[in-house]
Amino acid sequence: MPRSVLELSTAQLQRWCEAVEVPKFRAGQIRRSIYANRIASIDDMRDLPKPLREKLVAEFDFFTSRVVGHQVAKDRTEKLLLELCDGENIECVLMREPDRRTVCISTQVGCAMGCVFCASGLLGLKRNLTRAEILEEILRMDRQLDRDERLTNIVVMGIGEPLHNLTELVAALDEVTADDGLGLSPRRITISTVGLPNKIRELARMGKPYNLAVSLHAPNDELRSRLVPINEKIGIDEVLAAADDYFEVTGRRVTYEYVLLSGWNDLSAHAHELGRLLAQRTAHVNLIPMNNVETLPFVEPTSPKTSGFVEILSQYGVVATVRKRKGADIDAACGQLRLKREQESLQHSLPVVS
Repeated sequence: MPRSVLELSTAQLQRWCEAVEVPKFRAGQIRRSIYANRIASIDDMRDLPKPLREKLVAEFDFFTSRVVGHQVAKDRTEKLLLELCDGENIECVLMREPDRRTVCISTQVGCAMGCVFCASGLLGLKRNLTRAEILEEILRMDRQLDRDERLTNIVVMGIGEPLHNLTELVAALDEVTADDGLGLSPRRITISTVGLPNKIRELARMGKPYNLAVSLHAPNDELRSRLVPINEKIGIDEVLAAADDYFEVTGRRVTYEYVLLSGWNDLSAHAHELGRLLAQRTAHVNLIPMNNVETLPFVEPTSPKTSGFVEILSQYGVVATVRKRKGADIDAACGQLRLKREQESLQHSLPVVS
């Protein structure tokens, strides 16, 4: 089976060119086709001579997945469900705003964190994505943009725990931020984590000014361990200490994500507790109304309750915003489209009982 050309860095492409006895400068042309010209296949690399295209096709594929689901919302948010070479499925999303075009990507097939309100982990963790598979998500969505549109931001908030697959993720982002890649600034990339202290510090030591978003979801250990089971092994204090270290090393303000679950973590007492927890930190709270998932017993709070939560946080000097809902009329919740396809596949595979 041909491997993905996206596995190769500039240096690796140059070595490949030498191995097949073509000039090294052809590597730059190949990368321009991939990252600047938005080609859809190796055959579309028309600035390359035909014999070279034939050599590439003999050894490599471009897109190795196939699109098995494509939803477009009224606000032009787009979600792709991709089937990978091994039959597993992942999701990626394109969100449009007047001044930005943001891609949300996955890093794993499934998730091991077990957050009780999230569809991504309901089927467990299958495997990590490769750097090429992560890149493919970004490039597929880049090709959904109109000619006059450009990708401005990447959020690593899709299926999976990004810091569990840090090596492959960073390798993919290195291609995205390279001058001969998409040329995107690391400051326009946000990596979301459930809060793995050692991995947060490892990311900080890499010296890249990525934005860090910590999925907090509760102001105390008792409640957080119910919502985010991995917290039992870590604890909020350790998560916050690692986030503080990230800010000190990188100078990047940390965002704390907080999914509002009606009757669970949205009480005034929770807001006051969260305010006290973050009052002395350079932090931003991103309040996320729950995207309803049919199989989960959680719903979002009413707008007045959400506004009241924001007001209480402001009393402690904590900046908080409510994430604008995107793609409300499609399967917007992370992992929801994949879950639906997996359930349908399971039903089709069950024996018929007469």
